[in-house]
Amino acid sequence: MRFFNRPLSLLLAGLAAVSAQAQNDEVKVHGSIQSDILLPEVDNKIGTGEYAHDVLTNTYVDLNASYKQLEVGARLEYMEQPLPGFEPEFAGWGVPHVYLKWTSKDVDVTLGDFYDQFGSGLIFRAYEERSLGIDNAIRGARVNVNAIKGMRLKALGGVQRRYWDWDKDSWLVGGDLEVSLDQYSQALRDKNVAWTIGGSYVMQKYEDDNEKIYADGTNYILNLPSSVHAFDVRTNLSVGNYSLLAEYAWRSQDPSADNGYIYRRGSAVMLSASYSSKGVSALIQAKRSEDMAFRSQRHLQGTAAFINNMPAFAYQHTYSLPALYPYATQAAPGEWAFQGEFGYTFKKHTPLGGKYGTKMKLNVSHIRGLDKKPVAPLNGTSLKGTEGYSTSFFGMGDLYYQDINVQMEKKVSKEFKLNLMYMNQRYDKTVIEGEGGVVKTNVAVAEGKYQFNKKFTLRSELQYLWTKQDEGDWAYGLLELSALPYLMFTVSDMWNVGETDIHYYMASVTGTYKAHRLMLGYGRTRAGYNCSGGVCRYVPASKGLNVSYNYTF
Repeated sequence: MRFFNRPLSLLLAGLAAVSAQAQNDEVKVHGSIQSDILLPEVDNKIGTGEYAHDVLTNTYVDLNASYKQLEVGARLEYMEQPLPGFEPEFAGWGVPHVYLKWTSKDVDVTLGDFYDQFGSGLIFRAYEERSLGIDNAIRGARVNVNAIKGMRLKALGGVQRRYWDWDKDSWLVGGDLEVSLDQYSQALRDKNVAWTIGGSYVMQKYEDDNEKIYADGTNYILNLPSSVHAFDVRTNLSVGNYSLLAEYAWRSQDPSADNGYIYRRGSAVMLSASYSSKGVSALIQAKRSEDMAFRSQRHLQGTAAFINNMPAFAYQHTYSLPALYPYATQAAPGEWAFQGEFGYTFKKHTPLGGKYGTKMKLNVSHIRGLDKKPVAPLNGTSLKGTEGYSTSFFGMGDLYYQDINVQMEKKVSKEFKLNLMYMNQRYDKTVIEGEGGVVKTNVAVAEGKYQFNKKFTLRSELQYLWTKQDEGDWAYGLLELSALPYLMFTVSDMWNVGETDIHYYMASVTGTYKAHRLMLGYGRTRAGYNCSGGVCRYVPASKGLNVSYNYTF
């Protein structure tokens, strides 16, 4: 069991303070339970391998209590035998997350574990994503100040969580200031203009870094910086239906396993413009990032312990086959990323709108590498210990990823609704996964939903993916019957019709009652990558009984 004395002391002190303040008044208690369980079965056909345990589970219990200005909370986590795809360090159980928070009109103070983000997260983002096993919470202190009209100030410091430990040999401090200029100008408010500017700073300090890194083929020990500094400036302007965001981030030299221990400074610039009105929407984004993998331990790789987060400029697909080849942001080598999205609704009683109207959406994602020119190596071909490479700002390299998709949403009748989608994709599997070459796909999706009455709805999906690379073509089908408000029955099959002829079938029933939700499912899960926001984790193939329970109170 991983139970931590200092967090426990903080929790008990907070509970005592709440009780002392409350006396006979009401204390608000809220929380949640999330438990995902797999009873695995060996299936050599899909390559599950042997399992060391008969039951695998990721379980979280959150409990929070508040009274007036004071709030205290804790989370129990049980992952002694975690679900497939999580690192060995992920296994364990205990109470790794506790906090005490005091809030007033102008200030709030948090002691313990917390999550936060500066701007778009280019230099700092502490967050939790349970499906990926990410929890890089900061343990320390944070102060938010809103005492001055139109200004919001954050200051924080602490150590970062990594699995069941904290990077105690390194710590970070940071601050963020955001100013709403329209709060100081009646003329801007009269013209419906909202204009904010902001700036952030983060310093990562390595207190005791005894790691010795040698330049390849030499006796030279690299002089690793004891602290790394990062800055971010941004502005966000909204005028009526239009919005514009511009952000720039810079990070000092940080030789690491991610970048091959080179001494290049990191940078990122991002522009985003959007327009939205009734029936019309448009979004155009561009981002250039270079060597922006930023961690609390420089020798780590994988998904754990990032200080920052590079947002993905790739469409986040929810359908199974379009999501078969998801893009993972290339933070360390860098990338040029472009995304555009245009939506239009054809009005009712027009030739293309018909009786109920028709919604159309076009999305384009295009991501390339940087045009890099390696510098002269210290010895042989290794760039370790050098600046690594040179680039021109607008220079672009090979295509990493491209996704062009068109979607249509059409209500055909009072009972029946139809969604159609077509996607053309280019996916450099070697860059994103390590090997496999370029995969070119075309995907078609048809989704229909028929509502029999207020209680019963039948939803179906038919999907097909064409490709001559990797494992060839895939087909997917799904039927889902909802019996409101309590039950939902689902059956699906993902079938590789290209090379393996393997069926990944799944059947499940989901029950909902008040704040309780229970899902029971049985079937196969294909090996692949699970992604969220450009961060991905490889999940091996599995088969067995799945149980998922959620409760909020």
